[in-house]
This record gives sequence, structure tokens and C-alpha cells, in this order.
Amino acid sequence: MNFTFEPLNIPDVILVKPKPFKDDRGFFLESYKASAFKEGGVTDTFVQDNHSRSSRGILRGLHYQKEPRAQSKLVSVERREILDVAVDIRKGSPTFGRWVSAHLSEDNHHQLFIPVGFAHGFYVLSEVADVTYKISAEYDAAADRGIAWNDPAIGIDWGTEAPILSNKDKTQPSLNEADNNFSYQERL
Repeated sequence: MNFTFEPLNIPDVILVKPKPFKDDRGFFLESYKASAFKEGGVTDTFVQDNHSRSSRGILRGLHYQKEPRAQSKLVSVERREILDVAVDIRKGSPTFGRWVSAHLSEDNHHQLFIPVGFAHGFYVLSEVADVTYKISAEYDAAADRGIAWNDPAIGIDWGTEAPILSNKDKTQPSLNEADNNFSYQERL
């Protein structure tokens, strides 16, 4: 198989490791293959691709879209390196308010699958980073929500106390105050 799928400490979040084929010309890898992802536990259908470029020290997040426009994401780094973070915001979940992270880079080619019911954010570790992600629902400004990046109830270790934030991300509410309509559904 050209992919390895590793559930993280919150098993619904999956670290995907594509297998690059390298030679003296460079490399080739499959970054997404629906049949392999289905076999690896990622059955979502992706309908939109996004690309963001950010400089060192920028933190984007924590973002999500409410139901019925909720999004799962498959996050990759095309250039340089980020710390990618997912927070479980599904009410009633045994891991509610917990977070997991992964270093994604152009060198390791890793991807992070973040399912519906999670807030997502990333912190840029390199001089610049190009981040791409597939999402399962189109962007809808009316459903767009967020949570404070530094909510002490979550306690994410971003590796910084003073990231560069957008005005929107400077004023996000805490997890307990967030407008969130996700409920935990145990998988059968």
C-alpha cells in the first residue's frame, strides 16, 4: 500500500503517511487515492481544496463550521513545516476538549485527517509555509466559527506564547462559550 494510516491519541484523527518513491530526479507520491483512504478508515468525500501561505509565527485557528455545513479536513504541507492541531469539540465525547497534534512538512509528506466535530488550527514553524487541505463541505461564512487558540481549558502547547493572529482569531470565545452544535456519536 502507498499509505500508512495511524490513529492518534484521539483515534478519529488519523495521521496519513504517503509513501514517496524517490530517485536522483526527485520523488513521486500519491497524495490521495479514494480506495486506499476508504480502506484506511477515511470515507469522507472531499468537495473543495484550499491553499494558504503563511509566514513564521502565524497561528491560524482554531476553526470549524457548524452543522449542517460541518467540514472534515485532510491537511498537507506543500512547502516547509507547521504544527497542525485538532481539538475534539463533540459534546458527550470521552475526549471532549482534548487535542492532538502532528508536525507536517514538505520533507515528511505527512497529512492529518481531521473529522467533523473537531476544531482545527496550525502554527507555522518555518520561514513560510504553504498549507493545502481538502474539505468535505464548501466554505459557508454563516456557519464559520472558532475557539480561542489559548483557551486554558484546552491547554494546547503551541511552542509559543505570542503568535501572530488575525483580528478574528484574537477575539474567539473559549470552548465552553463557543457556538458549537456537535454531539458525539459512537462508531458501531
